Amino acid sequence: MVNLVIGCGYLGLRAARQWLKAGREVVALTRSSEHAKQFEELGITPIIGDVLNPETLQQLPAVETMLYAVGYDRSQPHSQRKVTVNGLKNTLAEISARCERVLYISSTSVYGQGRGEWIDEASECNPVRENGRICLDAELLLKNYVLKNQLPQAAILRCAGIYGQGRLLRRIEQLKTGEPIPGRPDIWLNLIHVDDALQSVLAAEQFLIAQPDSKLNCWLVADDRPIQRLVYYAVLSACLKLDCPDFVEEPQPKNKYGTNKRCRNDLMKQDLALTLTYPTIEAGLPQAVGTTNL
Repeated sequence: MVNLVIGCGYLGLRAARQWLKAGREVVALTRSSEHAKQFEELGITPIIGDVLNPETLQQLPAVETMLYAVGYDRSQPHSQRKVTVNGLKNTLAEISARCERVLYISSTSVYGQGRGEWIDEASECNPVRENGRICLDAELLLKNYVLKNQLPQAAILRCAGIYGQGRLLRRIEQLKTGEPIPGRPDIWLNLIHVDDALQSVLAAEQFLIAQPDSKLNCWLVADDRPIQRLVYYAVLSACLKLDCPDFVEEPQPKNKYGTNKRCRNDLMKQDLALTLTYPTIEAGLPQAVGTTNL
């Protein structure tokens, strides 16, 4: 069984390693010869290419499962829309005829609710921010491939904010300096530990394999309890044995620091039979900052 990872980074590399352990052949697309060498050392077959360069995608092999987890690198010259939408369009145009299923990593930013509402997969997607509109356009592109029978199966995983080891450095430094946190403390946040996001990817693949007639699925990937920013920083501060920071509410658009919604994960847990390792930040943040055993 051959699995392809496009976007073999924070989440994608973890999936690749798990598939290798399961005896799969794993191929990863990368723009970097340095990363290609690192992938080879892990047992991953690298292909040097770029989703924005269709000619380089001709090298991609026929695969059973493609995980598409391309994030936006702000250091690159291309716009987020070009990377997210055009990149996916180029990839699907090349590989859809030789790919059995796609696992697509999207975002809860496709929801535009901003008054603390509870949302789930059935909630309206009407994003108010450009990054949400971009994510939704990419989802629609993938859906059209399935609806037009140009791709056998797909699953969209709308991930909340992914956190874990190595993902909290800026927040930690901010707390250590004692500087006030800009923005409203009452905004609702939705998070998922990277280990649980990985679980959802692996389980989504097994769901599609077990149900070949299930063509298009969408799951909201979040932990069990949304939290307000004040609570998030209080828990993180406690993990680091630091004082809880002050907040400075600056004049700003209401949705600058998030769309202030609360995500339900019931369908994900039901369909994918998941029991989260880190169902709340009280469980996940100590592990993420390396204070579990302190």
